[in-house]
Amino acid sequence: MLSDYAPLVIYAVIVVGVVGLLITLSNLLGPQKPYKSKLLPYESGIVPVDPARKRYSVRFYLTAMLFIIFDVEAVFFYPWAVVLRQLRWYGVIEMLVFIGILLVALVHIWRKGGLEWE
Repeated sequence: MLSDYAPLVIYAVIVVGVVGLLITLSNLLGPQKPYKSKLLPYESGIVPVDPARKRYSVRFYLTAMLFIIFDVEAVFFYPWAVVLRQLRWYGVIEMLVFIGILLVALVHIWRKGGLEWE
């Protein structure tokens, strides 16, 4: 029983070893004496005027997550459309329920101000 896990343990040891080796090599071969001009972000030869690490509003991440959620849910429409004739009315009703749940979620997000971009 435990011998079935031997390849997994060997793989895990190899992965941990490679990660440790890469981190060690990065520390050994990386810049030892960083100074201001080395630490500046470089983009197309343009000298940066703003800090590279700007803080984004939480609304940005909320909008991105909502887009991903609704985009992934839209992927379910394609397989449904392919087998629609086989599913008959049962498939149509199930998809209407699915779309209804999506619409309720969208209305809720809209009312809470999740789509406001200020």
